[in-house]
Amino acid sequence: MKGALILTMARLVICPIFLVVYLFYQSLGLSLFSMSLVLLVLLTLCELSDAFDGVIARRSNQVTVLGKILDPMADSVVRLSVLLVFTQGLIKLPMLLILVFVFRDAIISMLRTLCALKGKALAARTSGKLKAILQAVSIYAIICLMVLYSTDWISLSTLRNTSFWIVLVTAFYTVVSGVEYLWTCRSYIREAWVCSN
Repeated sequence: MKGALILTMARLVICPIFLVVYLFYQSLGLSLFSMSLVLLVLLTLCELSDAFDGVIARRSNQVTVLGKILDPMADSVVRLSVLLVFTQGLIKLPMLLILVFVFRDAIISMLRTLCALKGKALAARTSGKLKAILQAVSIYAIICLMVLYSTDWISLSTLRNTSFWIVLVTAFYTVVSGVEYLWTCRSYIREAWVCSN
């Protein structure tokens, strides 16, 4: 298996570990502070693999069709899984808020697949890349807030309320980036849609 693909697959392996540590840290014998640090390490590993798999693929001429499919899928799986698990446990984000991210990614993925089947490749948009960065930053921010809560710097209500507003802002931009993507690629989407009928 090529190095770039290994890094992409690594994210899919690290993701469930992140979820288990967050949900069952007490059963694992971890303190709240230790759990927060472990989550920071796991998230950093995911983001580093995301940053370097593309670089390695291009420099080593390892760009493959499978890699083009798995890389954005791994990104979505990791970030959506983390946001979804934050509806449980300590953070308790509203599920309806997180569904904004799920629906946006599902719609864009469906349109990309439709266009790909008709021979139309929809390139990633700058707004989409900024959306991914903003989602990663928001997850980092929430975990950092967990560290502050674990050391009694902030209250539980501050942790939850601040996390909510961080994700709300991210959700708003996620919707904006989705609308921008659809508008910019409307001619390709229309052509692919017409061909499918």
